Amino acid sequence: MKHIIIAQLLDRRERRIDRCSNMEVENILRMKEGVGECSYAKNSLLQRTMIAKAKPVLQESIRGLYHALQPECLMIADLGCSSGPNSLMVVSEIIDTIDEERKNLNRKSPKFGVFLNDLQGNDFNAIFNLLPSFYQSLKEKKDSDFGPCFVSGTPKSFYGSVFPDQFLHFVHSSYSVHWLSQVPRGLESRNGEALNKGNIYIAKTSPPEIAQAYYAQFKEDFTLFLRSRGKEMVPGGHMVLTLQGSVQRNDPDSLWELLGSTLHTMVQEGVIEQEKLDRFNMPFYSPTAEEVKELVEAEGLFSVNKLETFKVDWSVDTNQNLENRAKFVANTIRAVTESLLTTAYGEAAMDDLFLRFSRMVKERMDQEQSEYLNIVVSMIKRD
Repeated sequence: MKHIIIAQLLDRRERRIDRCSNMEVENILRMKEGVGECSYAKNSLLQRTMIAKAKPVLQESIRGLYHALQPECLMIADLGCSSGPNSLMVVSEIIDTIDEERKNLNRKSPKFGVFLNDLQGNDFNAIFNLLPSFYQSLKEKKDSDFGPCFVSGTPKSFYGSVFPDQFLHFVHSSYSVHWLSQVPRGLESRNGEALNKGNIYIAKTSPPEIAQAYYAQFKEDFTLFLRSRGKEMVPGGHMVLTLQGSVQRNDPDSLWELLGSTLHTMVQEGVIEQEKLDRFNMPFYSPTAEEVKELVEAEGLFSVNKLETFKVDWSVDTNQNLENRAKFVANTIRAVTESLLTTAYGEAAMDDLFLRFSRMVKERMDQEQSEYLNIVVSMIKRD
C-alpha cells in the first residue's frame, strides 16, 4: 500500500509538471495587468515602437481599402489588442486616415465599428476605462458629420472563428501572431522524456526535432488564423500583421536563450527544480518572412500586397546607459511572459529571475548589438 501511495503522489506531481509544459495557453497567457511598475501598461514602449514603424504600411493599406470598397460602415478588428496606452493607438490611426481620405474625396463619413480582441484573461477593463477620453477626443478633433464610432471588446482566441462570415473590412494585429495556441507537440519522447532539456525555446543545443516541432505548430496555427479571417472578411478586405521574425529558418532566439540560461543558473543554485526547466517551453515562434509568405500563398485566401522587415534594438532607445537599457529589456519581457513563468516556477521566483536576467542582458548588449527582426505584411482578401 505504501508503494501505491508513493506512486500516486509521483504521478500527480508529473501531471502538475506536464500542465506547466503543455499549458492551455488560452487560459494562461496575458500581459501583466494593472498600472504597476511591472505592468504591460508601463512596459509596452517596444510594442508601441513596432506599431509606429509599421504605420506607413498600415496607412497605405487602409487607404487602398477605402478607395476600393467605400463602406458606409467600416468594420475593424484589432486582434491581440492587449491593454494600456497602445490599445487604441491603431484604432485612432485608422480612423484618422479614413477621415482624411473621405474629406479629400468630399464623401460622407462612414460609421466605424471597432472590435478589440484578445484572450479572456486580458485586462479589458483597463481599455474600457480609456474609452470616455477616446470618444471625447474624437468629438473635439472631428467635424460634426464624423462617424459615429462604436468600440467593443471580444474576448476569444483568434485561432478560430471570432466574428460572423463576411463581417470585417479591415483586420490588424501587431506583435500577437508569433504567440502559439499551445506549446508545440513533439517536445517529448515516446516515454515522456523532455527533448529540449535546459532550453525554453529553439536554442543552439536543441536537437533538430525541436525546431521542426515549433515550425509545425506555427504552420498549423497560422493556417487556421488565415482560414478564420478568410471566412470573416469581405472580399477585397485588407489585413495588416506585424510580428517578430527570424533571419533564417530554425534560427535560435538569443533573447529566449538568455532567459533559459538565467533559469539554468537558478537550477544550479537550487532555486528552481531541473525538471521544471526541462519541461517548460515557450509557446512562441518567430518565422522568417519567407515562411510567412509561403503559408499565405499556400492557403490561397489572400494575396500579399506588401511584405517588409525592419529591425529595432532590444532596448529601443540606444542613447540610454547600458544598465537602464538592460532593465528596460527585462521589464518588457517580464510584462509579456510573467503569466506563463509564474505558472511554471511560482510567483515568488519572479523578482529574482528578472533581476538576474537583466544582468545577463546587460552583458550580452555590452558585447554585441542586439536587435529584434520584425515582419510587417499587408494582404488583401481574394474574391
